Amino acid sequence: MKKISYLFLFLWAAGWCLQACDDSETYADLKKKERGAIQNFIEEHNIKVITESEFEAQDSTTDVSKNEYVLFNDNGVYMQIEKKGNGEKIKDGEWKEINVRFWEVYVESGDTTSVSNRLERQPDTFMCKNTSGSFTASFTSGNMYATYGSSVPTGWLIPLSYIHLGKGPNQKEWGRVKIIVPHSAGHSDASSSVYPCYYEIAYQEGR
Repeated sequence: MKKISYLFLFLWAAGWCLQACDDSETYADLKKKERGAIQNFIEEHNIKVITESEFEAQDSTTDVSKNEYVLFNDNGVYMQIEKKGNGEKIKDGEWKEINVRFWEVYVESGDTTSVSNRLERQPDTFMCKNTSGSFTASFTSGNMYATYGSSVPTGWLIPLSYIHLGKGPNQKEWGRVKIIVPHSAGHSDASSSVYPCYYEIAYQEGR
């Protein structure tokens, strides 16, 4: 009788385990879900996606009137340049302090996150270096630093190859972009949980 009870218990536990495993999402499932969320976002916002070659043929600009975004195939980031800015780019070998104001939005739900700081007095700040066109950066202060740590999402650094860093408090002089960032180019939470974010970011040269 005990053997039958143990066998029943074993079979029940095995069945429960298999069901639980079937219900869990794999990394491949999460990436597929992310791609679907990005595609839905693009369709819902009537975004016209252009290739990198088309982007380069347009002098590395996007037509805002057509709601164009360029897709960078290497990292899956979509970018629209609203304003190139009136300052300068970061020169090769140069360190710059950069101030940013931004919206962060969950692509899947459309909800604005609590770290968005465009309406706050103090911008987020990070130090950035250009090494032969490759950018490395670390946050030194702000909401992103407090929430996700010092690592700057690589998706945030891509625009620095194309925009200028405006100076002074007038945000009309700043470089401004809109970007869709997949988890692989996002902050630590997006990377670990596999979700994309949409950003509107204004870049200003710091001190």
